[in-house]
Amino acid sequence: MNNNFNEMQRVLEAQKKFFIEEGSPSIELRIDRLNRLKCLIMNNRYDFVDALNEDYGNRSNNISLLSDAYGIIPDINNAIKNIRKWTKIDKRSSNFPFGLFGAKSYVKYEPIGTVGMISPWNFPVNLSFKPLAAIFAAGNQVMHKPSELTPITASLIKDLCDKEYDENEFATFLGGPETGEAFTKLHFDHLLYTGSGSIGKKVMKSASQNLVPVTLELGGKSPVIIGNSADIKVSAKRIMFGKTLNAGQICLAPDYVIVHKEKKDEFITEVENVINEYYPTIKDNDDYSSIINERHFERINSLLEDAREKGADINQINPSNEDFSQQEFFKIPPTIVTNTSDDMKIMNEEIFGPVLPVLEYENLNDALSTINSKDRPLGLYYFGNDTKEENTIMSSTSSGGVTINNVVGHIQQKDLPFGGVGPSGMGRYQSFDGFKNFSNPRSFYKDVGFKFDKLFDGIRPPYTKSIEKLLKGLLK
Repeated sequence: MNNNFNEMQRVLEAQKKFFIEEGSPSIELRIDRLNRLKCLIMNNRYDFVDALNEDYGNRSNNISLLSDAYGIIPDINNAIKNIRKWTKIDKRSSNFPFGLFGAKSYVKYEPIGTVGMISPWNFPVNLSFKPLAAIFAAGNQVMHKPSELTPITASLIKDLCDKEYDENEFATFLGGPETGEAFTKLHFDHLLYTGSGSIGKKVMKSASQNLVPVTLELGGKSPVIIGNSADIKVSAKRIMFGKTLNAGQICLAPDYVIVHKEKKDEFITEVENVINEYYPTIKDNDDYSSIINERHFERINSLLEDAREKGADINQINPSNEDFSQQEFFKIPPTIVTNTSDDMKIMNEEIFGPVLPVLEYENLNDALSTINSKDRPLGLYYFGNDTKEENTIMSSTSSGGVTINNVVGHIQQKDLPFGGVGPSGMGRYQSFDGFKNFSNPRSFYKDVGFKFDKLFDGIRPPYTKSIEKLLKGLLK
């Protein structure tokens, strides 16, 4: 760890020195860095797909292309297209009467320096490169620590980025938890962490020792409310696509569904029909991803076992009645859990797998109470065409983002910010909001010219009785 720490410290000092000597990078250089990133992704997309498949044992190639290659490009293109607008001086008003005499106030968004970035294993390419659109656009340098749980993908990222970027632009460091812990102790200008809340707390605590500001992209239990006006069949198709994407190993995956008691059985039937359509076989189906490793496989199964022991009904959807007791990979078929209770681990911990508790409600307020009894989630999903009901739900809940009549969709919109609230995260990336998040909004005030200096005589000593009247006048 010491060797890793020393090397990371060396690179950080080199980046800081480079930033001081070279100053803020030009718009042209920022665009060049973004274009190089785009080319790196597209030229090596199939290598990324192969690496991801090897790390997972089995991961859908098409999903990898969609999420970890093509899905990043719109963000990069959006940054390239808008960077000149984002970096323009933001003119502000100056207080009366100084503005009348030529005083100027404005904000310039300036680079903050070196951003440390710790990316996760569930989308190791996407979540290594997607934030770079905003970080590079803001003019920053990056030091990167990818997840050790996807070592082949991490090594590929390092090899490609080392060839494409100077270490003063972008540097990647491989290693396990000890390297990650050492990484968080570095005196970055900003630290971005994407992962679990439990590790997020440690990252934040470590960063606080150097007063390093953090952006935390965490997760939580993102709920789905199905209103009475919803099309149950379409809702089931959209929900289960999001729930089985990457086998549910998504921070924004729908964690549980709340549906009116009269439509609960219909919804479950449609879920079964959808899975039969999507995945007629699962065990050897390349389109159905496996769980990342045995530890996470056992964790999900332990949640199911705990729920079963406490009275829940477990419905594993296995269209071809395959035997999963003996399998090459760690696959878990889509599973519906009903008759849950608040004391079950599955209702208190983020599932992060293809398991979906289905709850029922009679009154919408009961559904809202369930949601509000838990930490504020990263995403919230509502299905329905009832505007009044939609407004009630939105005004009565809080979440990092919202998608209506689908799941996960808001992160795919290149011009929307992405992030959590409270335990689901802090800070934002994507688009202009991400650019601002990784910038220093530096305030500038240019006072009135010297020939108007007499304006200030009234607020300088020696003071007279008229000072208060003058000060009140300045409050206009």
